[in-house]
Amino acid sequence: MVNSKDMQEAKYLTKANINSLAPSVFATTPSSDVSKKYTHIPTERVIDDMELLGWKPIEAKEVKARKKSTKGFQKHLLVFRNDDVVINGEDGDTVYPQIILTNSHDGKNSFQFQAGLFRLVCENGLVIADTQFEAVKMRHMGYSFEDLQVKIKEMVEKLPLTVESMNKMKATEMEQDAILQFAKDALNTRFSDDEMKRIKVDMDDFLTPVRKEDSGSDLWSVFNLVQEKVITGDFDYKVGTKLRKAREIKNFKQDMLINKELFNVALEYAS
Repeated sequence: MVNSKDMQEAKYLTKANINSLAPSVFATTPSSDVSKKYTHIPTERVIDDMELLGWKPIEAKEVKARKKSTKGFQKHLLVFRNDDVVINGEDGDTVYPQIILTNSHDGKNSFQFQAGLFRLVCENGLVIADTQFEAVKMRHMGYSFEDLQVKIKEMVEKLPLTVESMNKMKATEMEQDAILQFAKDALNTRFSDDEMKRIKVDMDDFLTPVRKEDSGSDLWSVFNLVQEKVITGDFDYKVGTKLRKAREIKNFKQDMLINKELFNVALEYAS
């Protein structure tokens, strides 16, 4: 568990840090698979442009290249945070809005920006999937700093909607039956319907808070508890008589997909 002070003073990544985590970010040319019409915009340029707007990288990842021709050009992810953009809850719960960028240099992806939240009391980050926060895409062709500035401004202007969603969750008190059903719906975001029929999870253990901040029965507390366990794999389950430990979700594409679904499930329970 990282202490709150360390997390509050986020350590931004240098380009050397990013290069060690996701070398594909720094591809200076596109993959040989792309057409001659492809416009190559280095992700490094976007990093520099985002910094001019006050957003600096705190996380970097890349997917595993499936072909030799895509190695060094594969899909990658960068998470940006701005120290001047913070949501301070009245109850002391501090949340940092984040902007998540995905891109590749193999011609298969445009720049895609999504809103995210990072909760101070723990290490769980989540992607906002509300219809108000649909992913913003920018084509490589015609990319400009001015266009990026407009897109990021639009995302920041929607942040009050994030506060509204969070406050709705905090104001929604849940009965035990609803908490149990929510937990099952959350598990269903990482296990298929068929898998849910075959596995058995000790729900009492699954719903046991890791920390006192998540011990409430309001939707926000329950959501953060469940979301963290689903993503980190902090639970066991049985398949027949065999007990298995859930694996941590490390693939960032799966992580983002599950987080989106989890957020939408939570919104359905908000009053």
